[in-house]
Amino acid sequence: MPKKNATVRLIHYLVGLFIAFLALVIILALAVPIGFYGMAMYLSPTLPSIQEIKRANLEMPLQIYSRDDKLIGQYGNRLSLPVTYEEIPEGLTNAFLAAEDASFFQHSGISIKGLGRAVTEVVTDDEGQTGGSTITMQVAKNYFLTPERTLNRKLTELFVARKMEDELTKNEILTLYVNKIYLGEGAYGIRAAAKKYYSKSLESLTVAEMAMLAGLPKAPSKYNPVANPERALIRRNWIIKRMHELGYIDQAQYDEAIDSPIGLNLYQEKLDVNMPYLAEMARYALVNRYGDQVVNGGWRVRLTVDSQAQQAAEAAVLKGLIAYDHRHGWRGAEANDEPLEDFNRYGSMYPAKVTTVNSRSFEALMQSGETVTVNWSGMSWAKKFISADRFGNLPSNASQIVSEKDIVRLIKTDNDNWQLAQIPDVQGSLVSLDPETGAVNALVGGFDFKHSKFNRALQGWRQPGSTIKPLIYTTALEKGYHPDSIISDRPIQVGDWKPKNSDQRFLGDITLRRGLYLSRNLVSIRLLQAVGTSDARDLLDQFGLDKEKLPTTLSLALGTGQATPLQMATAYATFANGGHRIQPYFIEQIYNYDNELLFQANPQQACALCFNEQLEARNQQLIEDAQTPTEQETEDEQTEDTISEDDAVENESDAQNDDANNRDMSIYDANPLTDRLQAPVVQYVTATQAPRILKPRVAYEMADILRDVVQRGTAVRARALGREDIGGKTGTTNEAKDAWFAGFHPTNATVVWMGFDQPSTLGRREYGGVAALPVWMDFMRAQLKDVPFEWVSLDNKSKSKKQSQRIIEMNDDGVVTTNDSDEDDSSNLETAANQPVKTKIQQRKPPEPEPEPVVQSTASDNSDSASQNPLPVTPAERMPAMPE
Repeated sequence: MPKKNATVRLIHYLVGLFIAFLALVIILALAVPIGFYGMAMYLSPTLPSIQEIKRANLEMPLQIYSRDDKLIGQYGNRLSLPVTYEEIPEGLTNAFLAAEDASFFQHSGISIKGLGRAVTEVVTDDEGQTGGSTITMQVAKNYFLTPERTLNRKLTELFVARKMEDELTKNEILTLYVNKIYLGEGAYGIRAAAKKYYSKSLESLTVAEMAMLAGLPKAPSKYNPVANPERALIRRNWIIKRMHELGYIDQAQYDEAIDSPIGLNLYQEKLDVNMPYLAEMARYALVNRYGDQVVNGGWRVRLTVDSQAQQAAEAAVLKGLIAYDHRHGWRGAEANDEPLEDFNRYGSMYPAKVTTVNSRSFEALMQSGETVTVNWSGMSWAKKFISADRFGNLPSNASQIVSEKDIVRLIKTDNDNWQLAQIPDVQGSLVSLDPETGAVNALVGGFDFKHSKFNRALQGWRQPGSTIKPLIYTTALEKGYHPDSIISDRPIQVGDWKPKNSDQRFLGDITLRRGLYLSRNLVSIRLLQAVGTSDARDLLDQFGLDKEKLPTTLSLALGTGQATPLQMATAYATFANGGHRIQPYFIEQIYNYDNELLFQANPQQACALCFNEQLEARNQQLIEDAQTPTEQETEDEQTEDTISEDDAVENESDAQNDDANNRDMSIYDANPLTDRLQAPVVQYVTATQAPRILKPRVAYEMADILRDVVQRGTAVRARALGREDIGGKTGTTNEAKDAWFAGFHPTNATVVWMGFDQPSTLGRREYGGVAALPVWMDFMRAQLKDVPFEWVSLDNKSKSKKQSQRIIEMNDDGVVTTNDSDEDDSSNLETAANQPVKTKIQQRKPPEPEPEPVVQSTASDNSDSASQNPLPVTPAERMPAMPE
């Protein structure tokens, strides 16, 4: 009996156990869909629409070009070039399936077999596991989730993967995968990776190269063929073996692929000419307007600056700084017995370590390993520096200048000899503008961008000294004075202030013309007294200076305010163009990655009438020129190498470009040259008139006086250029802390400044005509070569008029409204009602009516992965503001 009861109890227990198990199964069966439903309710509001991710973004570096299409700067390190499913080679698809998910086209987004590996990976944190994520799950992670390795993230990944499988086709999922997956070296997606590692299009990849790319998603750093070629090769060969096992390739293809070397041909852009000040100006202006994403937007930006003009400007400034150093002496070696590799090269100044000192020469080791000799002619200038006004005797032997193990700077001269140099303490800048449009011809921000990124041409607020005098004199001419008006150069006292002329002499009564070309301080002060500081400051504001940085006292006549070289160039352009206020700009066109025009500058012209009369002929000539290859283009077709500067991107190593000289370069159909700007023909549109701020007579008279400054005044040295169609003004501040020359030709307004960043004396003999004028002459000599004689016209070619203010008077009889009289009425200074934009603001006012903006074209919305520019703002017709 007890035995029977025991049997019954056992049966009841087993039945109960079975029922419990069955209930558990039912509960689990219900829990899974309920759990997924709950997860869907929780996650769905936080996730973007899956349809939204079908549109992939193009990402390529921002490129900056000169006006003559030389690459001068590049920013951004992300490459993403979306493809459609039809553009993916079958072999590349097979390589990724073999490496990541061979059953991709069979499963429903989740691999049960792989989940076990995934759980083990999470629990053990074992990076050696192969992982269990399907391609769908990887897409879910890359587009929606973070890369953290937690169970919660994995469960979310499963949900999103299932959701994707329900809403997208397999082809769409695979396309998203190959466009988004990170493959190392800044490359996102297969097209970008093919370009980055092999400089090839997808169609040109070999089986071995496809397998190499397919091995990267698992660990882009670990299996990177650049950083870890041995590991990358092992992984590549494993994938090739898998492709063979799965029947994707035959035995012959397998053998060829296994025996192939890594064979990298890295995509490495090289600058044609390194112009960092200009490139940084463009980058800053675009980022300031459109946001940081612009550096990876694939834009190609063409500036107004010609590369040859810019190189001439940089060479002139460097020559002027070196000349100043030679005048003031040798400050000693940069260092002694320190590693040579710790010292940067600055432009044409190479660091070198002295190895042998002879009586009249020394030998030095260069960073390249070469040993060079500096002869006496290359160092005899190096008298000892004591102060800006004092220096020692000239040296008699090399040991008085350098010692063994000294770190010095060397420059190669035009005759291939080496010359001793030193990094200048003094700085300089140059700005050159087109007086007709305000286009920047050249701009130098300092000695060297690597040495100092501070852009003195835009940001250097300094006292303009006597270069401001022509602006003061112009105020007087506007009020009815004439060049032959008589002004006193006798002593003057204003309160306790007793100003003097720089030569301490007084010339008595002299003409206004002579007072300016001899730069007489007392004449300038008396003129300012006569016209009033208020009216003078108003006109200087219209010239482009910042009124708030100008004093309200008579010291304004001597240039005690503050201005930048750019502002002074803007002001002097007014004399060159006959009295119009132009607005400086430097971005000419912006193109997208597909060479479609996004923006084209349409500056206000000093003579819009002249420009518009020639518009049709100009545009036709541009079309004809585009159809005729230039000599430079013919040379470019004969070589695939570009000029490399020291700051251009260098090759990683010779090993990464093995046998490069023996390769058929035609197969590298996605190399950097294929991404260069290939802009369509430019066609200009009708220009608008720049505002007139001076009467034609006044502009002509002042230009003529400034020509006298060159012919018989303080800038007489410039007569060496052999031209009678140039004018300008020297400028030197108190204690020679700033040296200026502001000069112009009707086709070019250029200003040069020299001084120390922390204002101190340049030396008692360092006048503007000594320090700055030679730099201006060196630059303008090249710019005016073969330019025929031309001078400022007295005729009002633009047919423009000064805009007058309406004067409203209130009296007992009511409101009486009067207008300023005609242009010849000089009883009071006319102020433009619509004043031109200040240089410091540097922002264009759109003309009326504003032309239709050029809108970026986009691919069809029906494309699986249409290339889209990621920038949220379409560039407007107004050009980006000049950075400050």
